Amino acid sequence: MINKKSKIYVAGHKGLVGSAILRKLKHKGYKKIFTIDRKKLDLTNQSKVLSFIKKKKPDFIFLAAAKVGGIFSNQKYKAEFIYSNLAIQLNVINAAYLCGIKNLIFLGSSCVYPRNCKQPIKESYLLNGKLEKTNDAYAIAKIAGIKMCESYNEQYKTNYKCLMPTNTFGPNDNYDDLNSHFFPALIKKIHTLKDTKNTKLKLWGDGSAKREVIFVDDIADACLYFMNKKTKENLINIGTGKDFSIKDYAHFILKIIIPNKKIKIIFDKSKPNGTPRKVMDIKLAKKYGWKPAGILNDSILETYKSFLKENNDTKKYKRK
Repeated sequence: MINKKSKIYVAGHKGLVGSAILRKLKHKGYKKIFTIDRKKLDLTNQSKVLSFIKKKKPDFIFLAAAKVGGIFSNQKYKAEFIYSNLAIQLNVINAAYLCGIKNLIFLGSSCVYPRNCKQPIKESYLLNGKLEKTNDAYAIAKIAGIKMCESYNEQYKTNYKCLMPTNTFGPNDNYDDLNSHFFPALIKKIHTLKDTKNTKLKLWGDGSAKREVIFVDDIADACLYFMNKKTKENLINIGTGKDFSIKDYAHFILKIIIPNKKIKIIFDKSKPNGTPRKVMDIKLAKKYGWKPAGILNDSILETYKSFLKENNDTKKYKRK
């Protein structure tokens, strides 16, 4: 069991989920946490990763490091997405095994499930259908990570758990125009309308695609919870079990960021919608006693406040 004397390695500590795990660990009073910047350790370099893990010898590893992006980057840079993610997973998980580290949490994604599978999505639906083409390279890499953890558990008796979060948002998110996911992209687009005369919000697709989102602090909470929980299954969905359309989310965020300005939403139907619907079945997580605590409106407000804090010069985010 993880305790205050445990040595803990958080891989990907500067990312959305990794930074939340780090905050949560510090808040809970864990002291023996270590991280390393990408410039000092390239996680795609097998020998360097093994050397680092062997030297530090953590008791627990949270593997939140990954190359991530939105629809545009997933489509355009498929080779980079599949290579980088496969390499990171292979190196960290295998190094953990070689160094005798029995406990690891691997963060996946809801995109590992088939594009048109039944809703809500159960863990058993993995590999039961075709993936969404716009992010299949990333999804295949994550599926390989799941199967790698499963295989090591079976053969080497390790305790490597795979948590599959739904769309995640929160402080320290990526707001890049082309590489962000839909939720931070919405926040940024709506923010740029705040102090301008522009009253039109242009969005990709037709707004009908349905998505489930979860606040990143809930993901961090799940990581700590399941690191300390004995489970028969190594694959567990993490989400809220509730979904809304992209159009609905746009209205939610508009009410919080620009409550007194009338905005017309225009949909660019020449752009892809992505998967029609994604909502997770979280019965397994609930069976083990975990459930999300975040309230959507409060979480959006907290995320927007962090967006303003992270980007002090908000003028650079105004579109011409």
